Amino acid sequence: MIRTLQLLTVRAAAKRLGIGYSTLKQWIYQGKIRTTQTAGGHHRISDAELDRFLARRAPSRASKTQPPKATGIIVALSGRNQLRGFVEEVRTDGLVGQVRLRIGDQILTAVITSDALTELKLRRGDDALAIIKSTEVMIAREAAAVPPKRRRR
Repeated sequence: MIRTLQLLTVRAAAKRLGIGYSTLKQWIYQGKIRTTQTAGGHHRISDAELDRFLARRAPSRASKTQPPKATGIIVALSGRNQLRGFVEEVRTDGLVGQVRLRIGDQILTAVITSDALTELKLRRGDDALAIIKSTEVMIAREAAAVPPKRRRR
């Protein structure tokens, strides 16, 4: 079976990686990800390059015998609701800070302390991980999806 080489646009590749278009363009210009260019000068990224890039960014599992060094990097976390995205906006006002995280085509807004923002050193365009710990789940339906009222017989 012959596998055809699929080339993605930068926007489609960014969506697949869960990052912003501008972040991926910067990585292309910095040489972090390889592309081919069309006759019109547009970048295209192959599936194989995306796989290579993701494998390179994944944490190495080589050394399981030595305990991790105290680097401030999260090695493991019990929370399962983890969403990867990139920081779209960071604002602080007194003791409180606000972080807007873009995850695919969705925006997640978190309000945290200014001290936490300072410690995280978050800046616009940074990759970040939202970890959601909740005891409640709410379900909603969009107005357009609500079926018409049923009449009693």
